[in-house]
This record gives sequence, structure tokens and C-alpha cells, in this order.
Amino acid sequence: MAYRFANCLIDPDKHLFLRDELSIHLEPQVFDLILALVEKRGRLATKDDLVEIVWHGLSVSDTTISARINAARKAVGDTGRAQAIIKTVHGRGFQLNVEVTKTEAAVKIPDSLRSDTQNIQFTRSSHGARIAFSKSGDGPPLVRVAHWLSHLELDWHSPVWRPLIETLDSRNTLYRYDQRGTGLSSRELDGADLDAFADDLGAVADANNLDRFPIFAASQAVPVAIRFAQRYPERVTGLVLYGGYAKGRAVRDAAQGDIDEETILGLIRAGWGKADSPFVNAFSTLFMPDATPAQLAGFVKMQTETVSPENAALLRKIIDRFDVSESLKSVRTPTLVIHAISDAVQPVEQGRILASEIPGARYVSLESRNHVPLPQEETWAQMMHEVGLFLDGLLS
Repeated sequence: MAYRFANCLIDPDKHLFLRDELSIHLEPQVFDLILALVEKRGRLATKDDLVEIVWHGLSVSDTTISARINAARKAVGDTGRAQAIIKTVHGRGFQLNVEVTKTEAAVKIPDSLRSDTQNIQFTRSSHGARIAFSKSGDGPPLVRVAHWLSHLELDWHSPVWRPLIETLDSRNTLYRYDQRGTGLSSRELDGADLDAFADDLGAVADANNLDRFPIFAASQAVPVAIRFAQRYPERVTGLVLYGGYAKGRAVRDAAQGDIDEETILGLIRAGWGKADSPFVNAFSTLFMPDATPAQLAGFVKMQTETVSPENAALLRKIIDRFDVSESLKSVRTPTLVIHAISDAVQPVEQGRILASEIPGARYVSLESRNHVPLPQEETWAQMMHEVGLFLDGLLS
């Protein structure tokens, strides 16, 4: 079901928003807010209504609501002064000020959206692994290291990963790839270990003739980035390390709140990729407890299409045994370490170890409990600001 209003169209099934037939990317909360007003069809939506629909009853500040309303107005081409489309009813709430029409027909994706593509190619890494990589954006190079749940095509349209991709490639030529065992890369895991994953990173850099470049790495990609920087210090100009670790859960002492390996493996084996499984819901909410339903659904879809249940369990065993703790002091590249304080997947202590052991590293903590960064969080802007400042500093 899609809705037209003013010069806009919103399709909740495709999570698609168009203005003047051009696709506009919206953060999930902004999309849900506009959809809530559209479905009201001119009736008042109180702040309580919006909190229940958009934030699922969580406590949010008036400042947060105002920020999302302003973003919604910008998306539809409105302003707080004109209020031609989104009207504020002071002291009561908000309402749509234009007629809404419903269409049963599937939305035709316009040519302008089809031009929004990435360039996917393939290269070879160690043990003959075929590695899929992509290039998007414009500017200085930035390589995003693959993690264990990646799929170049699904990530491109994901409500979880697309905002991160758009932010990074808005200022850089972004190179991404699927690590061996996942996505569009070879699904075999013969010889897969920390050095093999570092080989994959090197193969992608070589295929794109990248001599020197900064790296963005998250979660298990962090030790891969550190190993690569240790092996090729002359090639890495900077490291952005988010939600990472020095020692995997299978080889480190358990910290408070740390999830043990058997719990993770049990959840994978019991319900991997099954949308109706309570196990997969528990697994997904470990990674992003504050995700929207659309984000959780995208996460489950990623599971079914990027890696088999058997490979998912095997990959977890491999990455839970990564250990770069003895390499940290030898890293000489500028480094930014970012970690969510209440991360349940990789405890914040691991982030502090990285920042304290890598010489000269800068540490930023986020008031968040999500291992996967979510664009609707207030800490998202803080994280992106810090990343931008860091990358700009590498060019000066």
C-alpha cells in the first residue's frame, strides 16, 4: 500500500519515499513519523501518538521529537514557518495539511533511483577465495572492512546499513567488500583465520590500486584492521575502530555483562534466519535492542541470504578466537576508538583496552546499548561528527 500527498509518495512496504519522483533517503524514525501523519489523513497526531508509533513507547525528549519533525518537514519540502504540509497544533500535536490518496498498485521505481547504484566487482584472495567488492561516492579513499554479516547488495538498501554507507561515501570514495564465507564472496571457509581475513582486505585494496588509505572497521572487523595495519603500516593512514575488541570472547576473561560463546552459538543453531523464531529475535535484539521493526526484519533477511547456519556458527567460532592484544603497542597509525557504553555483544572494556594500548589513540564513548549503530539514536550524530573530524584531520 502506497500513499500520495502533495508532491510526495511514501511506500511502507518498500520503505521508499519520493518527492518529485526522486528518491530521498530518510532515517527510520523520520520515515515512520511521516507515515504516521499520512495514515492519520489530516487527523491530529498527538505527541503521545507519535511516541507510541515511532519510538514504541520509549521515553523521548521534546527536543528529539522536534528534531524529527524538522527532518520530516525538510524531506517533504516544507518549513516550520510555512507549514504547508506538516502543521503544528500548539500544545496538542501535529497533522498533515494536505489531501492523501491511496494506491493499491506497486510503486514503480523511477529511473532516477535506478541510477543510484554501486559498482560491484570481484578479486581473488588467499586460498583462492573470491572476494566481492564495491565502490561508491567521491573523494579521498576510505576502506570499510567487512564483518560477518555483510552482503553488498542487501547493505545498499538496508535501513540499518544504508545510512552509514551514505554518510561515509558522501565525503569519501568508499570501498566495501563481503568477507569470505558471506554475501557475494566465496562461501567456503577453507583456511579462514585472522590472517586470511587481512588478506581479503589487502586483495580489495590492491584491486583498486590503493597505496595509502584510512580504514573504517566495526566489531570483528576491528582485529582484522589492526592485523593489516601491523603488517602494512606504510599503507594505512588512519583507523576508525567502532565496537571492536582486542581478544575474542573465547580467549578473554569474561567481563561483567559479557555474553559467553555458547549462548551466542546456541541462538545461532536454534533459529538462524527464521523470522518467526524466538531465538532469532533474541539474537537480533542482542545486537540492536533499540532497532525498529523494519531494521529487525532487515537484519533477519540479512541472515538468511548472507551466510548459512553452519557457516554462521563456524564464523563465530573463528572470530571469537581473534587475538591482537600483543599487537596493539606496535600500531603507529592515528586511531579513533568509538564504543557504546552498554554494548552487550562486545563489552566496553574491550574498547578501553584498544584505546589505552594503541599509542596516541583517541577514545569516544557513546551513551548507547546498541552494538550496531542506529541512525535514529541521538548518539548517531555524535559518532558521525567524530568520524568526520578524524578523517578531515588525516588530510590536513
